[in-house]
Amino acid sequence: MIPQRLSHLFAVALLAGGLASEPGHVPARHVRGMTISCQTWGWEWGSDAFADELDALAELGVNWVAIHPYASIRANGEVAWRELDPENPPEWIARPIREAHARGLSILVIPHLAYWGSPFSWRGEIDFESNEEIARFFDSYERWTVDVARAARGADAFSVGNELERMVRHEARWRSVIAGVRKVTDARLTYAANWSGYADVPFWDALDAVGVQAYFPLSDAEEPTEAQLIAGWEPVLDELRAFSEATGRPIVFTELGYNVSLQAAKEPWAYRQARGPERARAEALQERCLRVALQTMEAERDWLRGAFLWKWFAGRTGRENFLMNRGPIRNQIDAVWGASEGG
Repeated sequence: MIPQRLSHLFAVALLAGGLASEPGHVPARHVRGMTISCQTWGWEWGSDAFADELDALAELGVNWVAIHPYASIRANGEVAWRELDPENPPEWIARPIREAHARGLSILVIPHLAYWGSPFSWRGEIDFESNEEIARFFDSYERWTVDVARAARGADAFSVGNELERMVRHEARWRSVIAGVRKVTDARLTYAANWSGYADVPFWDALDAVGVQAYFPLSDAEEPTEAQLIAGWEPVLDELRAFSEATGRPIVFTELGYNVSLQAAKEPWAYRQARGPERARAEALQERCLRVALQTMEAERDWLRGAFLWKWFAGRTGRENFLMNRGPIRNQIDAVWGASEGG
């Protein structure tokens, strides 16, 4: 690995050292990120279509991208994953890093637990009663996470987990996971906490930044105005700013997005899309929510180091939710990020 490659995702004034740039790759200081998701298990990240989307995203002002390799969670606590050789990474992990760096983009790798087919309705419900199940979970979770981190060791940033709200209480086990990842990569590290649980994570001091899945409810109003959305962000930002100061860590929104829904401001995490006569109004609300969020973040750059928008696809998207590919949404991104100067 090339020494001294500086990853600015979580750069703070006191940061010294880090990782050096690969030839032609200049990591960006402030995160204008996009998560490129997958329609299946992730082979899309190694495709030509992925590389093509990077060019389109760069034109919108995006300077970071993220991918999210999957493992599955079972009822007995076992984490199961597609076998890979960390010393000879598969193209669906290696190529995204290579293609991003070739374009001067930085990349975050954020492993996800796939909960579908399990007893859990989302990652925040994952929990186990017996010591045996808890041990089985962390033993397998750590092996998987370290394997992915080693395979993706060229990445600029890595998240050791996301949204596992009921599992963060096992502090010692998480510190073991973090230490294992530190041994195999020089990427800057975070954990992607749900918006409702970031204050409950007890191991931020072992990481380089506080990651937040930023689906904060902003307004109960039906189709809130821009002014109401701005007002909704104010207490959220006040709490986040204070938390950043208390932890001594910058914050990055590891996910930020809005569905095409009339509930986009009230329940940004909801997956149901508006159809029929509600569609046009829902699209307008989605655009308004995103525009306000992007503009709001620009004023908080000292401690809020940007966001990864959720989400974009390489190739056909079908009826996927939370799409950033839609023309008017792309225009919102371009209007704020594309016009930004420098990192």
